[in-house]
Amino acid sequence: MSDRNYKVIEVVGTSHSSIEDAITGAVEKTAETIRDVRWFEVVETRGHVVDGKVDHYQVTLKIGFTLE
Repeated sequence: MSDRNYKVIEVVGTSHSSIEDAITGAVEKTAETIRDVRWFEVVETRGHVVDGKVDHYQVTLKIGFTLE
């Protein structure tokens, strides 16, 4: 078995619906352009407020993928 090496990038996902949708969208969009996405870590959660109400959620992720 060979050792694996990974690269980590930071991505911010957004959603008007939920934190979960923001995470899912960020991971799926990243997987469209980067091969071998393996894991993610939520490093920050925040949101944007308009007129006293939550307008959208913002989630910062670290996403790891295998180097070829």
